Amino acid sequence: MIDSIRELERYICSLYETKDQLSRHIYQRADRAFEAGDAARDRIDSPEQLAARRQAMRMAFMKSMGGLPVSDASLNASVTNVIVGEGYSVENIVFEARPHEYVTGNLYLPEERAEVASAVLFLNGHEEEGKHGLYYHEVCLRMVQAGLIVFSIDPIGQGERLSLLRNAEGQEVWGTGEHQRLGVQCYALGQGLARYFIHDAMRAVDYLVSRPEVDRTRIGVTGNSGGGLQTAMMMVCDERIAAAAPATFIMNRQQYMYAGGVQDAEQIWQGLSGLGFDHEDLLLAFAPKPLLVCAATYDFFPIEATRRTVERCRRFWEMLGTEKGLRLVEDQSVHRYTDNLAIAATEFFAEHLLGCNETELEAYRNRARQSKLAPINPELLKCISGGQVKREYADARTLSDTFAIQAAELARARASAVNEQSPAAEEWLKNIVLKDRELCPLNPRFVQLGSFEGVGTQYALWWSQPGVMNSGYLFRASDDTDNSTGGDPTSTIAIALWPGGTTQLTERWDWIRSMCASGRQVLVLNVSGEGPHEPGLLYGRPNDHFFGMMHKLADELIWLGDSLAALRVYDVLRAANFAATLYETGDCRIELYGVGLFRVYTELAARLDTNLLSKPLFDADESIRMSEWLAQGIADERDVMSVVLPGILHHYDLQIDQYE
Repeated sequence: MIDSIRELERYICSLYETKDQLSRHIYQRADRAFEAGDAARDRIDSPEQLAARRQAMRMAFMKSMGGLPVSDASLNASVTNVIVGEGYSVENIVFEARPHEYVTGNLYLPEERAEVASAVLFLNGHEEEGKHGLYYHEVCLRMVQAGLIVFSIDPIGQGERLSLLRNAEGQEVWGTGEHQRLGVQCYALGQGLARYFIHDAMRAVDYLVSRPEVDRTRIGVTGNSGGGLQTAMMMVCDERIAAAAPATFIMNRQQYMYAGGVQDAEQIWQGLSGLGFDHEDLLLAFAPKPLLVCAATYDFFPIEATRRTVERCRRFWEMLGTEKGLRLVEDQSVHRYTDNLAIAATEFFAEHLLGCNETELEAYRNRARQSKLAPINPELLKCISGGQVKREYADARTLSDTFAIQAAELARARASAVNEQSPAAEEWLKNIVLKDRELCPLNPRFVQLGSFEGVGTQYALWWSQPGVMNSGYLFRASDDTDNSTGGDPTSTIAIALWPGGTTQLTERWDWIRSMCASGRQVLVLNVSGEGPHEPGLLYGRPNDHFFGMMHKLADELIWLGDSLAALRVYDVLRAANFAATLYETGDCRIELYGVGLFRVYTELAARLDTNLLSKPLFDADESIRMSEWLAQGIADERDVMSVVLPGILHHYDLQIDQYE
């Protein structure tokens, strides 16, 4: 009989091809938003309209990340060591961006420089060693070679700033793995991880302006990849930046949506695509200041997208009377801050921050072609002896610690309310689940599949939204081997949701049989993107893991101000509508059973429709509050992005089941 159940798991219905429906639905929504954004920017024909667009997008950007942390706390900066190189020295710096949140950095001081010199904040991309890796160290030395002070800081989750989170195998994660876990925690609080990256960089500028060697009116910023992202965000958020050179990041989101993979949580800004935002808005936010966009022609960020964005933004600098203020430089390379790009960025900063004339710039170019400054042993660039802030300082706080503190504050706020299902919570839930959904006829289809161990089986499909089908197996006790639909079905139906849906029946078959034996019908539900509706793999990554296809689709929905979780809660409501059509009177009892993280969908659906009853499939002692699960650090990444609901902990702390 197990073989028969496995055949059911492998069944492919030929009535409708559904694998691409979810991605097509999301991409079409995004395309409409991108087109509206292009049209809005095309209508800008005066400096006043440009200023209005810049202000509107800045406010939306700040709102998307939940605002910035306060910046009035002392930096408590200290110099932990000084290393002398050939023609420069490096001070190892530790400062507190927020109380007990330590940032490690290297301050490069050229021997030959003005008494009060221009400075560049260097923001590191996704390299595990961060600021003390040889790769970025040598990029910084190109700028030092021109007489620029450079301050290079470790990003969150890199260099000496790991949160020490672990994956399911018990290994410490860094960079993208850590950022995604921290990002999910931030989403639950109604924040964006970007707020902390920006705040770290702004506090680094605070440190620079506190130094007597630094001309506070001539501070630039650069970085590539994740550092290019941070540079672009600083262009939007920090008016003190006088010149910027984002590298290997600026693109066009619509083209990347079709051509690219998945970005980190700090690169996902809730709701901004829905407002027509694109990378053009990052550039126009900086006009008319000097801006150099650095690009690699073989990047995974399509070079065509970078060129399009720069070309469409040139007119804004022209409008403001600085025709040559926006430039694009390219190097034939894969995704990297190449030496050629480093030299080009240094020339740019030498011109706009140091005020070098063409003769002086040519002298730098000759110097750069002939020699490099000798690098320092990367180990000497580490700021603390223990190698990690979290281990070095007893009071050190990571963003994961900050999440636990803020989640506890929200728990107290919810407890002070009359009940969790407050009118505000109910209104929030209705808005996120029902907005932007178009109600359509269910138009179900049925396929009779016979009887298995006395359980009659049908396969059914129906429309959840226009263009998006859901499906499931309908099981009920029957001795009729041809599974005839004659007779009155039971008046109770159990809708079951678990990862894989109808492709994962074997482990749950005993439960299905027992539910049918109790007099219920059972609908094993395939929500959007699950089971036979699962899209193809992205770069071979499992769909349910970080940076897989479901992660990509979840991110695009977040950009639109939606979420995959909210869409799937709507699927459950539509499945309940479908279940009711199985009864002539529509009068039936519907129970919802969610397994693992999918219990999020059943819990929220039952809050929206009080006629639905959400019940645990597991024993109660195997469940956990969502806030507790998040605070543990998300070791198991399966399906995590499928249950992200930005801002949920302001209203609900759901009981969920962890995977076995």
